[in-house]
Amino acid sequence: MTALAHETLEAVMPKVATPPSDLDDVLWQAWKAMELPEGYHAEIVEGFIEVSPTGRYSHGQIANRLRDKLVVFLAQGEFVARQDMNVIHKRKVWIPDLFIALEDAEEHVTEDGLGIDASAVQLIAEVVSPGKESLERDRSRKRRAYARAGIPMYLIIDDFDGHGTVSMLTGPVPGEARYASEVRMPYGTEVIIPEGPAKGFVIGEGITGGLRGQG
Repeated sequence: MTALAHETLEAVMPKVATPPSDLDDVLWQAWKAMELPEGYHAEIVEGFIEVSPTGRYSHGQIANRLRDKLVVFLAQGEFVARQDMNVIHKRKVWIPDLFIALEDAEEHVTEDGLGIDASAVQLIAEVVSPGKESLERDRSRKRRAYARAGIPMYLIIDDFDGHGTVSMLTGPVPGEARYASEVRMPYGTEVIIPEGPAKGFVIGEGITGGLRGQG
């Protein structure tokens, strides 16, 4: 992953017609102007534009197992599991590994059509990637960002926490950028989503696989 700090933005800012007035605007305009190579995506997380490559095979396998099972679980309801979409909150942009939102979410699409507003999202799931920056992003920076946005549940599937863990964070406190409740369980334990549209959904070895080596 590459985090673009303030001084590196000048490379893309000439494409912006009107100079923005604050950092959020700078990052937003720079993000919209970016042209990334295939296989990369960019997010705005806590004052930085973060550029990440497509995840490795094991990362994608877990994310897709989760999505496949959620599609079946949520069938016939008003909520769906989505991937590869921008989730936007006050000029912050995330591309979660998976999120659950209203199927009929046209009224929640941003005016510019760039993504879905975070207000329509009930759950976000991230599969942690290797590397210090990636670990910090999914475990801490995104935890705070999603809490600030009031995302009701943040699910973290982490191959690199001991032998693997699943964490469920609920009860966002936006003003304090934290979740009021966290349940953290080791791989091999069935974790049941306690609330929301996916209430009762089980995360077990069919999604995470077996225990990992010590991370």
